[in-house]
Amino acid sequence: MLDIQECQIKSTLSCVLSATTDSILCGPSAPLMRIIAMMQADLFPAPANDLAQMTWVPTRAAGLARLSAFAPNAGAAYARNRNTDFGPCNRANVSCLSPYLARRMITEEEVLAAVLKYHRFSGAEKFIQEVYWRTYWKGWLEMRPQVLVQFDRERLAWRTKLETDVALKARLGRAMAGQTGIACFDAWVHELVTLGWLHNHARMWFASIWIFTLGLPWQLGADFFYKHLLDGDAASNTLSWRWVGGLHTKGKHYLARASNIVTHTGGRFDPTGQLFEGALPLIEDYQAPGPAGLPAAGVVSSEKVGLLITGEDLHPVSLEIGAKVVGAAALSPVAIGPVSAPRNAFSHAAMDDCVNRTHDDFSVEVVTASTASDLVDWAKKLGVREIVTGYAATGLVGWQLRDLGAALAKEQIKLVQIRRPWDNKTWPLATGGFFKLKEKLPNLVSKLVSG
Repeated sequence: MLDIQECQIKSTLSCVLSATTDSILCGPSAPLMRIIAMMQADLFPAPANDLAQMTWVPTRAAGLARLSAFAPNAGAAYARNRNTDFGPCNRANVSCLSPYLARRMITEEEVLAAVLKYHRFSGAEKFIQEVYWRTYWKGWLEMRPQVLVQFDRERLAWRTKLETDVALKARLGRAMAGQTGIACFDAWVHELVTLGWLHNHARMWFASIWIFTLGLPWQLGADFFYKHLLDGDAASNTLSWRWVGGLHTKGKHYLARASNIVTHTGGRFDPTGQLFEGALPLIEDYQAPGPAGLPAAGVVSSEKVGLLITGEDLHPVSLEIGAKVVGAAALSPVAIGPVSAPRNAFSHAAMDDCVNRTHDDFSVEVVTASTASDLVDWAKKLGVREIVTGYAATGLVGWQLRDLGAALAKEQIKLVQIRRPWDNKTWPLATGGFFKLKEKLPNLVSKLVSG
């Protein structure tokens, strides 16, 4: 992680270099745009407090501490400043809770409860919507799992094409190395690879530049993000890239514009003249299916069960199990992308934190498991015929649990995936665009508050 002194030096240097580039390459209007952007940043600055420095300590305690510190700012201040990327040294204007929420180290209910202590729904509506976006993407994909299968096929096909397309491989290599010559994009590559996180607005700009300016396959961009983002999950990542390209909502794409980047980076970057701002939406032969019914959630029928912990749900004590847990097993996280990537280090440490909490919460021994054979031996030792786990949505862990469940069934051991009430209430509303869910949020949140 970058310490504060290094961040300050890099931020200052970035501004100096950007200002110099403007005066040489971008003409007389660029400095004026930069002055306006800096004035806007001064008028609506992110709070200068301990929220600025974010290190994403991979423990539930750290997630709760961040939530507690941020909740008072989740109202008007968030709505005003949320779209501005102040840089990796100042994250006070956004929650930075996504790595914890993605693994359910903290739950959505906990986040909303903390925020609503300080704000009415109307005051914190923008932030609440952002919490529900991740749930919406998961629900949308859960009713159309074939979309992820298709993406994976296309991703692998592009990987194969790289073996013979030397020019494409070279362009991809420059992009992933942050050597495109587009200062903002190259800085975001460095931030992504070294820190494992990007501001949401920067993610949109990044994806748009990748697709429309650099002309690279969106599938490889989504793959690059997924392998590095601390909060990367299959639904949010894949579908967001499709949305930017104009494939999720047909014909409606997101174009990164230099003026918008100048404004919402506080003048740190100005790619005027470097972006293709007239690009048309992507088109594809593949037609995404309509929504199917949600898979049935599991129901526990035994009096005693074994608990399986996965990286999809690292707060198992809050699951509605309805049986006595007599032992727990932690499913070893699978390395995604570079072994040394911050994402993998965070995932392993977060699992360790959950193992320690599970031992205390359930007063049971927690073992490590990697295969179906491990789980069979463990379940027989415990004398249980049911293993419960938090429901894993469509994605790598979901596919892994599907295969494990089939293997366990051959040994007359049932794997029960317990779906949380939050998902049961929200996923069925993700049949179309986000608006259909958005218009129901006041009622959903009201029921949550009233219990």
